[in-house]
Amino acid sequence: MKVIALIIAALAPAIALLSYFYLRNEYESNILLQVVRTFIIGALLVFPILVLQYALEAEGVLRTEWLHAFLGAAGLEEFFKWFLLFFTIYKFVTFHSRYEGIVYGASISLGFASAENVIYLMATGIDYAIGRALLPVSSHALFGVVMGYYIGCAQIASTKIKKVIWMILSLIVPLVLHGLYDLILLTVHENVLIIIVPFMFFLWWFALSRSKKANEKMA
Repeated sequence: MKVIALIIAALAPAIALLSYFYLRNEYESNILLQVVRTFIIGALLVFPILVLQYALEAEGVLRTEWLHAFLGAAGLEEFFKWFLLFFTIYKFVTFHSRYEGIVYGASISLGFASAENVIYLMATGIDYAIGRALLPVSSHALFGVVMGYYIGCAQIASTKIKKVIWMILSLIVPLVLHGLYDLILLTVHENVLIIIVPFMFFLWWFALSRSKKANEKMA
């Protein structure tokens, strides 16, 4: 029973956040099956990334907090989420709106966050579930929203150069935000909440503003 309760506690925040972003889609499009598939892909992505992170750590590549934040965490995680979104969704699924990119981005990120959360809580215990929900899980969702927004813009864009620019932004912007998030946690050891809480408010504002814009009809 404890294991079941732990798994539920680990998965509940991600499912709640994904449901929230899915239901905010103002366009009538039935993409639930694709969203579930993308969520599962994100969850499976945890295992190869953990192996790569362990290898980088063992080889002494991640020698500074900057490398840990922007290469070991943000670089690997955001690149592979972006890579899989591009080759499993962007190239094969026609978006009805920019917002669908947000749903797919949130889905793959929250799949990743769910599997990561299950592993972490199994190692540390259910007492950390609330803190994990408020920080790592929600931050992954927001990085995914930002990535998905730019991917949605790329697919809807009218010219090839615009598509390329949007796709570059879809990788760079969430990677930078993710790197800054991890850098704060790695370098600020005292009164970290004074910095991370305003940063999370900024993330929510930025992601929700992209979400609102994505639901607006393009001229």
